[in-house]
Amino acid sequence: MATSARSEAAPGYGLPPANTGNWLLNRISNASIAFVHLERRFDPFFRPLFDALFREALTLATTALINLGRKDEGFKIAEERPEPDEEAYLDDIIATMGKQMEGLWKPGGYQRGGNTKTHGIVRGEFTIRDDIPANMKRGIYATPRTFPAWVRFSGPGPYITADIDDVGFMSMSIKLMEVPGPKLMDDEKFTLDMFGVSTPTFVTADTKSNADLQHWSLKNASIFHFLKFRNHHVLDLIMQSLWIKTQSSPLESQYFSCVPYLLGEGQAMQYSMRSRLKTRTRVPRLPLRPSDNYLRDAMIATLARQDVEFDILLQLQTDPFKMPIENNAIYWPPRLSPRIPAAVLRIPQQTFDSPAQLDFAKILSYNPWHCIAEHRPLGNQSRARLHMYKTLSTLRQSMNGVLHYEPNGSETFPPN
Repeated sequence: MATSARSEAAPGYGLPPANTGNWLLNRISNASIAFVHLERRFDPFFRPLFDALFREALTLATTALINLGRKDEGFKIAEERPEPDEEAYLDDIIATMGKQMEGLWKPGGYQRGGNTKTHGIVRGEFTIRDDIPANMKRGIYATPRTFPAWVRFSGPGPYITADIDDVGFMSMSIKLMEVPGPKLMDDEKFTLDMFGVSTPTFVTADTKSNADLQHWSLKNASIFHFLKFRNHHVLDLIMQSLWIKTQSSPLESQYFSCVPYLLGEGQAMQYSMRSRLKTRTRVPRLPLRPSDNYLRDAMIATLARQDVEFDILLQLQTDPFKMPIENNAIYWPPRLSPRIPAAVLRIPQQTFDSPAQLDFAKILSYNPWHCIAEHRPLGNQSRARLHMYKTLSTLRQSMNGVLHYEPNGSETFPPN
């Protein structure tokens, strides 16, 4: 399998300064980033206590404030409604992200437009439980069995930075293999892809907001997307800030789908992946600067000595207004619908940090529409991802000179 060569001279390695065309806005944006970088050095000393005492209550309070500004439009359970100008916003997002990728990366070294930095890609086993409630036994959860999987852990993007200099956000992508049945995308026949991020709500509510965010991201000044009071973007920033933090290890977090999916016809769900690890790896050298790839180093150390397991939890939509389909910035409160264990993702003890295995992540395409109809993605941002992920993945692979590849789990890689 051919892989692209890495070009360290590309502008996407490191965090470029703001480029808004306005010196004052540039200074405000650069100062906000500098503040976040400083806070990240001290965050682990107080954040665990803050999260234990206040995070859930503040998350619910922020959600309540967002809901106060929303209108109940009479949605039903699992109902979708196209947004006005949805296709235009999608085209805008794709054009802006494509332009940003072209400015950040060189041919042969193109990276993903989001979830850009690979911390590691590892083998896993996804086992369906046999004690799932009857109404949740739909799709892949209908019958106990085990699927092989490739699991990619990554940082936020669109840049590749030292771990301590990202925004405190991680993502997890699972590609199940040997999944029977027709798929909603025909470029892969036997896979089903799942996605989670370390915040329980998406960074934007809908494609309209996402299009605005991408324009500010292109200027390396995303903070100005959030400094909009009329659109609840400030509340979106507060929500994200309650959950982003200095991360200890990709294997020690909980990840959330943020967007809904079908759980069989007439039922909607969100899912999450919760690590069973109780210990937390110490971030080295804080408040001084840790190594650039300390998150990967933490993964390497953990998987050298033990297996790691994640509980896969499903949360059914029970209230169409408080658990919306078309607005992904709303937290689905567990008190309205508890998260039910449905599967276990086991990542066995392994070595994964060879250059060949890390490069393997570059040729894979993850898309939520790599799935069966019983788990169709729902909502305007998921509808956008169908074309956005496909278009940007095709751009990345064509610029790197690699062909689309569907894994089957038999892949092997030479050691370091």
